[in-house]
Amino acid sequence: MSSDSYDGHPALKPPTFDFGEAIRRLKAGFRVHRAGWNGKGMWLILFRPRPSAADLACGGWLDGLPAQPYIAMRTADAKLQPGWLASQADMLAEDWSEAP
Repeated sequence: MSSDSYDGHPALKPPTFDFGEAIRRLKAGFRVHRAGWNGKGMWLILFRPRPSAADLACGGWLDGLPAQPYIAMRTADAKLQPGWLASQADMLAEDWSEAP
């Protein structure tokens, strides 16, 4: 259920949380988003890259360096954008919730 489809009934509104909880839920494998974002269908996910057998055989991914986890965003135009960075507003917001 999206945060804008609860028909105004408070009991149906999904729970919201702060940025710290959003990070905890990302690390637990959930997608999160903010009610304050203008774009519809936007959400974040934590990617944890895994090397293939070929990568491991040559000692890593790029010049022997393993890839680090990163936060990616599903954009309003249905594209995945890696390397999302939080704004001041995102970090201080308390309107985070799990994304459908």
